Amino acid sequence: MSTPAEAAPAIRELIASEGGRFTSELGLDVDNSPDDVERWFVAASLFGAPIQTKVAVRTWRLLDRAGIHSIGDAAHHSWDELVALLDEGGYTRYDFRTATRLQDLARAVTQRLGGRIGTLAAVTDPDELESDLDGLPGWGPRTVEIFLRELRGVWPGAKPRVDERARRAAGEMGLDLGADPDREWDRLAEYADAAGVDPRDLEAALVRNTLRRR
Repeated sequence: MSTPAEAAPAIRELIASEGGRFTSELGLDVDNSPDDVERWFVAASLFGAPIQTKVAVRTWRLLDRAGIHSIGDAAHHSWDELVALLDEGGYTRYDFRTATRLQDLARAVTQRLGGRIGTLAAVTDPDELESDLDGLPGWGPRTVEIFLRELRGVWPGAKPRVDERARRAAGEMGLDLGADPDREWDRLAEYADAAGVDPRDLEAALVRNTLRRR
């Protein structure tokens, strides 16, 4: 296993080649813009489906250009309009199901949270926050993990476990995250700090590496 200092060059190379946070790829600044958190929620709802990342990115861009900047905006589009956008993005196998899920999500977030997922930023208990998100229509542990891992340090309750795909790729790179799941993020952050990068970029790059090699 490599020390953080030893692994630093390989970590920088990994991020340069694979890419970092998905929010950065989408041009979103969730650290400073609550509105971009809303847009990320829409994107994460797509990323959570069993579909290629590039298809999810393309589809999100189409939804965003159509004015769906928060999940509540989906309520202002008909089911047929959503299906057409999803088809154009490449969701042909999941278009009906995903259009229904987006409308169900819009209703749930409107009824429970006043239309803004950012309302949950006030939830400081990680377990409670994950439970609230997991209880949304069509969401599950994987989607919750995708959404929250890019909000570490932004929302106080955003403290998901290190993604299992990142953990696997880290081991293959010789990054020692230890045996305690509760300490894995701290260890990952130590490696990122030594390399001078955001630990969220490192985790995302490790996930991307695993996805690319499937």
